[in-house]
Amino acid sequence: MTERGAPHCHREPDRFTIGPSQLRWDGHALNIDIDEVGVPLPRRIRGTVRVVPERLFTFSTALDPHGRHHWGPLAPAARIEVDLQHPALRWSGHAYLDSNEGSEPVDRAFREWDWSRSPLADGSTAVIYDVEPGQPHGRRLALRFHPDGRVTRFEAPPLQRLARTAWRLPRRMRSDGPVSVVQQLEDTPFYQRAVLRSQLLGEEVTSFHETLNVPRLVSPAVQAMLPWRMPRRG
Repeated sequence: MTERGAPHCHREPDRFTIGPSQLRWDGHALNIDIDEVGVPLPRRIRGTVRVVPERLFTFSTALDPHGRHHWGPLAPAARIEVDLQHPALRWSGHAYLDSNEGSEPVDRAFREWDWSRSPLADGSTAVIYDVEPGQPHGRRLALRFHPDGRVTRFEAPPLQRLARTAWRLPRRMRSDGPVSVVQQLEDTPFYQRAVLRSQLLGEEVTSFHETLNVPRLVSPAVQAMLPWRMPRRG
């Protein structure tokens, strides 16, 4: 992830170029061509990621009371094919692609959220968006995206609190039973992502789960550290 100025970004109907990398839609799949240098240790990262949606969705909904921030999954279920030359890495598996957009900075509307997606046995994908979890003014979305294109709502199960991360970030998951962490994928001062095992809609599910803490994100200490993780060029 490298931030680049406007002269290095170009958008066309089926292509978005960011410096030496680009995203291309070929009518069937999203092709992500990567040509970057990693940080903090400089090393070449070059290759292609291909995301093939099982079905495209146009669903979008507001996350905040004023309708300034919207979210929607473009492909709740997809297949991903990773082919990197540097480092040499190839694998394929299940994927997900969504869109977040806002007309104001994120810290004006939110303090924190928990989000999860869970593939279900019938091929549908359950997504729970818990904005300001546990707070009276919070907003909760519990949606099921079906292979035939339907989007249905369901009653989200009770809130279960998980152990804090190594950075002491509080996190929660909605589940009908105990929740266990299968793998911690990312752990930062303001954001975490993990694979969880829980119970949802009568099934035992494996979920991708994330937590964002906005006050930590905008704190001076974190803002000073961000360029080491996400450099700015041009």
